[in-house]
Amino acid sequence: MLRILKNIAILEGVSYLVLLFNMLFIKPSNIELYKTLLYPIGMSHGLLFISYVLLTILLIKSQAWSYKTSLVILGASLLPFATFYVEKKYLR
Repeated sequence: MLRILKNIAILEGVSYLVLLFNMLFIKPSNIELYKTLLYPIGMSHGLLFISYVLLTILLIKSQAWSYKTSLVILGASLLPFATFYVEKKYLR
């Protein structure tokens, strides 16, 4: 299950960056393309985010993570690039 969380962490981080790229660079230049991409990107990011949080909660007990480690791993889903850091440092 830890390997699945590692993969979801990477995918969630990539989807977050793609969502930010869509909002910051595509929206100002092409509003129609932005609207077309928003739903599939947003939906996939939402599903990956929920999967990341649920898997983390399920693994807290089985991996015997401390409260601090658990909060770092859960909080990483809120910051860009943070899931890559967590995957590298905590999930290896």
